[in-house]
Amino acid sequence: MISKLIISESSRDLVEHLENDVVIVGAGPCGLTAARYLAEKGFKVVVLEKRLSYGGGIGGGGSLFHKVVVDERGLEILRDFKIRFSETSVKGYYVVDAAELMTKLANGALDAGAKIILGVEVEDLVVRENPARVVGVVFKWSAISVAGLHVDPLFMMSKATIDATGHEAVLLNILARKNKDFELVVKGEKSGFAEKAERDVVEYTGRVIPGLYATGMAVAALHGLYRMGPIFTGMLLSGRRIAEIVSSDLGRP
Repeated sequence: MISKLIISESSRDLVEHLENDVVIVGAGPCGLTAARYLAEKGFKVVVLEKRLSYGGGIGGGGSLFHKVVVDERGLEILRDFKIRFSETSVKGYYVVDAAELMTKLANGALDAGAKIILGVEVEDLVVRENPARVVGVVFKWSAISVAGLHVDPLFMMSKATIDATGHEAVLLNILARKNKDFELVVKGEKSGFAEKAERDVVEYTGRVIPGLYATGMAVAALHGLYRMGPIFTGMLLSGRRIAEIVSSDLGRP
């Protein structure tokens, strides 16, 4: 009975999300933030994460110290998610507990109606021509790759697909490598320059080609921007910004 319940209910979820308004790949700070704001607007949103946990780079804090930094620009988002923060001796900068940040971002996304599915790896995109666009992702269980098995993956369709995979920019690199006619160049991120990186990653957040969007460090990889380290304001703002852009593109500004 237990196995039947698990298999039937899990399969129901998967079938339900083979067609979506938005697929977000990566359950890090940007992906979870975007998921909450998009789901709140009534979009059907699924977040795919290859690991068996969410939070991306948040969990390790700053080099395994369990705090991360957010500046005053990110306080509105922290309050939206009911995430506690503490003032510091440096004006305009606040510290957040890493475990609370990752947990409440995920809770916020789930409470808004987004679905998070763990242990799912995206290995390719679903594309169309004339006009060139992305219409979904090709996925499999992460354990298949770990086991070194050759298994055909499955397709999941979406009106908008968001690359929130971080430094690796997985979806952008797939598109650039496998679809030369799309003429996408992923420049690769630069070294650390936190102040500039925090601003630029938000400014450059947006649509890459019709149907495909980038947020967070995937944006840095695409445009050759600097990295910022364990300050997460830019990540939160980029997640909210991509939600605004996708929402507008899909007709619900």
